[in-house]
Amino acid sequence: MAKWLTREEALAKMQRYCAYQDRCHQEVRSKLLELEVYGERLEEIMGQLIEEGFLNEERFARSFARGKFRIKQWGRNRIRRELKARQVSDYCIRKGLEEIDETEYLETLRALLQKKLENGGEGALAQQKQKAVRYALSRGFEAELAWPMLEELLGG
Repeated sequence: MAKWLTREEALAKMQRYCAYQDRCHQEVRSKLLELEVYGERLEEIMGQLIEEGFLNEERFARSFARGKFRIKQWGRNRIRRELKARQVSDYCIRKGLEEIDETEYLETLRALLQKKLENGGEGALAQQKQKAVRYALSRGFEAELAWPMLEELLGG
């Protein structure tokens, strides 16, 4: 159990927490509850963090989308789902997804499908196609992009 923090101590702790990396409102609210900051004090601290620019959900959504796409190679569906799970607004989700360059997105999907086909292992071509597309879908890419690209890769 945490010792009771003054408003200033809690605010300073949260400023460091938010300065370390972009956070969504849900993460900050959870952290404050963990620190046993409740009610009006919690709302005041959240408001001040937003006012001072430590907490910005649009900035969070943009950096989250960029990072998950570039580093983990997640597709838009997976990123959207993860942001929704963090209770990020639809507006911020749209802004976050704008960070993904369409050309880079398609190149990433092509590379994922190509790699899966090369490592597809045994089985009929139809099975290999299914596996490759299922893999792309599990990473959050759209079926309407994956199927035509797969056909293009297979020269058909």
